[in-house]
This record gives sequence, C-alpha cells and structure tokens, in this order.
Amino acid sequence: MIIPPEIAANVDDLMRRVEALVVFVGVEEKRKAIAEIEREISASGFWDYPDRARQVMRRISGLKNSIEPAINLRKKILELDSLLELLGDEDESESGPLLADFEREMRKILEKLDELEIASFLSGKHDQANAILSIHAGAGGTESCDWAEILLRMYTRWAERRNFEAEIQDIQPGEEAGISRVTVRIAGPNAYGYAKAERGVHRLIRISPFDANKRRHTSFCSVDVIAEIEDDDGSEIEFSGDELRIDTYRSSGKGGQHVNKTESAIRITHLPTGIVVTCQNERSQYKNKDFAMKTLRSRLYEKMEDEKRNEMERFYGEKGEMGWGYQIRSYVFQPYQLVKDLRTGTESGNVQAILDGDIDFFISSWLRAGCPKMRKQSIIGD
Repeated sequence: MIIPPEIAANVDDLMRRVEALVVFVGVEEKRKAIAEIEREISASGFWDYPDRARQVMRRISGLKNSIEPAINLRKKILELDSLLELLGDEDESESGPLLADFEREMRKILEKLDELEIASFLSGKHDQANAILSIHAGAGGTESCDWAEILLRMYTRWAERRNFEAEIQDIQPGEEAGISRVTVRIAGPNAYGYAKAERGVHRLIRISPFDANKRRHTSFCSVDVIAEIEDDDGSEIEFSGDELRIDTYRSSGKGGQHVNKTESAIRITHLPTGIVVTCQNERSQYKNKDFAMKTLRSRLYEKMEDEKRNEMERFYGEKGEMGWGYQIRSYVFQPYQLVKDLRTGTESGNVQAILDGDIDFFISSWLRAGCPKMRKQSIIGD
C-alpha cells in the first residue's frame, strides 16, 4: 500500500524528538557511570560498609530509572518504523486494520513521549520530593475564602489524576464561608517538580454568589509550594531547641471527640526567622510534631537557598502581593469563560475542567518555557 506522507513524517518527527531526549537526559554518560558503579559493586569488600553500599545502590538505581524510559521508548519507535516498512509491502485491500493499529500505537507513543519530555525537565535538586502546598486567601474577604476552597478542591483533584496522595495537614476556616488558609502535603513521584509551577497569585473573576445584587467580583489567593525536605536531605539545616517555640492546642477540625478534647495540634515558631508552621491533621501529637518539623526544615531550606542566590524576591517575592498586577493566572467566569496563564500565554476556555484538576496543560507549558536547552534542540513539536 501507499503510506500517507503525513504518517511517515510523524514517525520521523517522533524519532527526532526521542533522539534529542536521549541526548538531553545524558543516556550515554549515565551508561558509563552505571558501568563504573557496577564494577565497584562487584569488587570484594563492597558490602563491608553497609551505609556507603546503600548510598551507592540508591545512586545506581536512580541512574537506571532516569534513562530506561527513554531507551525503551526509542526501541518502540524503531519497531514502529519497521512496521511502517511492512505496511508498505502489504496489499491495499488488507492493510486497513493494520494501518488503524499502527496509528493507535503511534498515538500511545506520542503521549508517552510528551510525558517523558516534561518529566525530563524536572532536574532540580528536590524536584523528585513530595510537595507542601499552601493556599492563603487574599484581597476579597469572603469571596477570597471561597476561592481558596475552590483552589483546594482543584489541587486535590489534580493530585488524584496523577495518583498522588493529597493530605490536609492544617486548615483554617473562613469567618463566613470557605477557608482562609490551608496546608496540603502532596506525595508522589516528582510531586514538587510539577507543583512548583503553581506558586504565585491566582485571580478569580465571577458573579459573586454572596452578592444579592449579582455584581461581578475579583478575588485573589496566594499559592505557595515548597519541597518536603527529609532529615538526611537537609543536613545543612540545623537549629537548636532554644530557637524553637512549640505550642500545643486543640484541633479545630472535624475529628470527633478525641481530636477536639486533646491538645494534639502543634504550632512551631522558629524565633530567629519568625517562620511559623502548624499541623493538626493527626490524632497523635507526635505525628503532628513530626510533620511540622519537616515543614519547618523545608521552609528554612528554601529561605537559605534564596539567601545563597542573593535574590530573596525569587521565592517570596515571586508570589507577589495578593492583588492587582501580581497574578500568575486568571480564572474568568464573567463576562466570558477563560483561564489564562500570564507567564506563558497558555489559555483554556474549559473553566470547569480546569477547576476539576485538569491543569497539567499549564504546568507543562511552564516547564517547557523554563527549559531553553530543550528548545534549542528542537525537541518540542508545535
């Protein structure tokens, strides 16, 4: 049969993109590093020092996991190219079902390639870590508190779509409706690497359900995202007990008689910096304290990194004030329906889908925009 030229061109484009991906993730260099580590592992006496051996095994496992998806995908595209040649030799009357199967497989490979390209951008020091996401209601009063609750639902749904675990660690209800602030732990592969794209001020424009005159209102919320730093990851973060003020109090959340009658909630204040973290989700005071300490360590690490770069505005200032002119994304319900990311220019008219957690389009666009090396290699299709 005669192969449609656009199909052959698509296969060539897939091959070009996967080869660029192989170069970008450093497959050849990492293969050499893996070979060296394997020689080290096979040497006598390697297991005499268990702690170091475990570190080496974690390193080789990480190297293999980082290159195997690209290698496997390249094999599939080569198989697809071979199948295309076979289709060319088939009789026209019998090639219809084969061509349909070929196109289905090509679409699957394209989706996987898009996914791997985005994942390859997550090369930051803590991009693979869990994320601690906080939402704070800003200008707009009750409207903003309601908006904060809508955002909480959006990020919870987004986590479900990615098979991440989303657990509320601290929440403060609004005075009349919604929430004034909330902290959510999102656990999953590359959770921080993806979620960090959401850091900033989010603006909502809609007809207020709290306004009897049905006027249009604008509300703002600030979204903050930091990586969850484990003790061994943030060893450079040190603080003594006299630098901390630890308060216990009764949980204000829905938790039954035990939660509301015991002082299981924890508030930790780091006196030198004034950073305050809280956790009231667990029944156990010990578990709440453990999470609060992790959060404090994570916030101190982020602050330290900003000071090292000598540009504090990069993290705290990047979020900006919660008001006009500082938003990263606008969600418009009236007079038209549109969600637009002001950093990348990407937009969608399906507002409801976005609020249901379908935000990977915005996250992917932001990650692509921040990766000039990949753009230079022309790995990204139109």
